[in-house]
Amino acid sequence: MLKTLFKSLLIVAPIIIMQGCGSGKSPLGGLFGGKKGKDGSKEAGMDGIRNGQINAFARKGYKQVSPDGMVLIPSGSLMMGQADEDVLSARVSMNKRVTIVPFYMDDTEITNHEYRQFMNRMIEDSVSVLGEEFIMSQLYPDTSVWTKDFTYHNGDQMTEYYYSSPAFDMYPVVGVSWDAAKYFCDWRSKLYNTYLTEHKSFRSPRFRLPSEAEWEWAARGGKEGAKYPWGNPYVANGKGCFLANFKPYRGNYRADGYPYTAPSNAFNPNDYGLYNMAGNVAEWCEDAYAESYMPVTWDLNPVYNDENEPRKVIKGGSWKDVAYFLETGTNTYEYRNERRSYIGFRCVMDRLGSVPGRE
Repeated sequence: MLKTLFKSLLIVAPIIIMQGCGSGKSPLGGLFGGKKGKDGSKEAGMDGIRNGQINAFARKGYKQVSPDGMVLIPSGSLMMGQADEDVLSARVSMNKRVTIVPFYMDDTEITNHEYRQFMNRMIEDSVSVLGEEFIMSQLYPDTSVWTKDFTYHNGDQMTEYYYSSPAFDMYPVVGVSWDAAKYFCDWRSKLYNTYLTEHKSFRSPRFRLPSEAEWEWAARGGKEGAKYPWGNPYVANGKGCFLANFKPYRGNYRADGYPYTAPSNAFNPNDYGLYNMAGNVAEWCEDAYAESYMPVTWDLNPVYNDENEPRKVIKGGSWKDVAYFLETGTNTYEYRNERRSYIGFRCVMDRLGSVPGRE
């Protein structure tokens, strides 16, 4: 009996409190925009009711802004999948019309210097919680990938200096697993929302990895059926200059200007303002890899999640890949815990609501 009475009080008490919010003095009323009119009646308040009618309006003061280093990718529709011949005859990247809602995306791959801010905070603030072994073995970039990824490769210079030297500060971070990239996104989200909360602002959507569909839509820069981020069909311009950092001429790595990776803002951006969506480093996506991706996913903002699938999608090709892997419609995979000298990542953030002037 007492237990039932206690439960009833828990239900009734909030209702009584909320009914008394019309005075305008309640902190809840202020939170939801309640205030008194000149005649003493409550204007669009916590429950948006005035004079016996619904008068709920948008809460003032909210405006989603583009985070530093990100650009707005508008919504749109694309024919997802291979834009040219399926050279590998893989038949896993069949065409499908999908629609993508707007989002923000890093204009460059996450750089060594940006990732270093994350590692510095982890080492300073989280050793007691996560343990030094976890941080150094799972989150810290594996610098040995430059030698162990390739048979008989003299990568000592890159192993010793790529992550630590200021000479490579603006180059994309590599040697980071899919799980570490996800951890970076979570940390970045907490960092940003802590700041917003402290400054009495509305919380922001979280940072995350892009879905395969989002990545492909962004890479094409609004060009329907684009084979590459700059369009079709060649990897060099009219002057013979290569448009991305990859492996031209079947092994002349230096022909595009960079034998290994290039600065994250090298080469021209695509029409959405995104750099190196082809070449430089391949990029982790949110999706698990599946040969049946096209038939099993929906056609509006698709993402394929499967925690039991260790293979995760990577897109864009890298400095050590031939041109086929630079194509926007090509997809391949790597195991989530693997760390490579040719895989990095960039983050995205949901855009909430419409985009004035862009929809």
